Amino acid sequence: MARVTRDDVARVAGTSTAVVSYVINDGPRPVAPATRARVLAAVEELGYRPNRVAQAMARRRTDLLGMVVPDARQPFFAGLAHAVEQAATEHGRLLLIGNSDYADEREAHYIRAFLGMQVDGLILVTQDPAAPGLSGFDSADGTPVVLLHHRTESVDGVAVVADDEGGAREVVRHLLDHGHREVHCFGGTLALSPLDPVTGRTAGWAAALAEAGLSTDGRLTPAPFDRVRAHAEALTLLSRPDRPSAVFCATDDQAIGLLRAADDLGIRVPEELAVAGFDDIAEAVIAGPALTTVTTAQDEMARAAVDLVLGGPERRAAGARTFPARLVARRSCGCPAGAPADSPTLSAPLNNSLGDSVS
Repeated sequence: MARVTRDDVARVAGTSTAVVSYVINDGPRPVAPATRARVLAAVEELGYRPNRVAQAMARRRTDLLGMVVPDARQPFFAGLAHAVEQAATEHGRLLLIGNSDYADEREAHYIRAFLGMQVDGLILVTQDPAAPGLSGFDSADGTPVVLLHHRTESVDGVAVVADDEGGAREVVRHLLDHGHREVHCFGGTLALSPLDPVTGRTAGWAAALAEAGLSTDGRLTPAPFDRVRAHAEALTLLSRPDRPSAVFCATDDQAIGLLRAADDLGIRVPEELAVAGFDDIAEAVIAGPALTTVTTAQDEMARAAVDLVLGGPERRAAGARTFPARLVARRSCGCPAGAPADSPTLSAPLNNSLGDSVS
């Protein structure tokens, strides 16, 4: 079947192809309502589908955004990508998503591919802002780049992040308030970038212990970020004769893996082991028992990232827009089942305005 063209639409509508173009592209010239109605009726009758590539070339805008995440199979990144997609749709944009699998080369591959598609902007959940995958791309072709979930020290860098350190500090304080004096950290690692969110969460854990006059020595266990491999590491931790009475996990996925390990070993939570996580993924509320965690303003952060990447250079002042974190107390820490789910906000937003920046 022959492809329907603008000429076909113009013939049926009784207009010129230029008028058809004005209707389809909503400009640049106005079209009388009656004429617009005839064109749209012809489009519907013929089943005409505009050539989006040709439109993009004519407007020098693709209406595409690119997003790179470490692993969209992980619930946190899946939720973040969905929030960004929703925000992009509100701006009339389509979102392309690539998984870096925590590999610099793969991250660089997707960045190059998206730039080759002439996306209107890039939103990166990168594991290291200084990695080869990101370095130099923004200045190379002028495509706006915004980091999400990860900080940056770049002079030109723009990031939308949560108060990871403050959130971790408060949830660990909450475990200490339950009377625990050996709060272990599960998930931190010295190999991570200093700008990584988990590094900030580990720092918050350490700060809370220091405030209580407690040592961190021997109380940090590096763990994989997916729940299956975290479960294997947690079995080792919880099988120790000196296992801790409370564990703060840097992510909810790690916490769910640890909860399963506790169940496998017959350790009762929270009676014999208190557990807390970070991220408040959907499964946290149905974990066994329901997981105490820290929630972040994921939807607001996604909207801020999209607003920044589309908002023009005057809105992309270098630095981080930091959103607050909130404690969500549930059964896994020892709070009663009927306790209020949400505590007061842990910290005021360091900066929730798109017009200013906090480095």
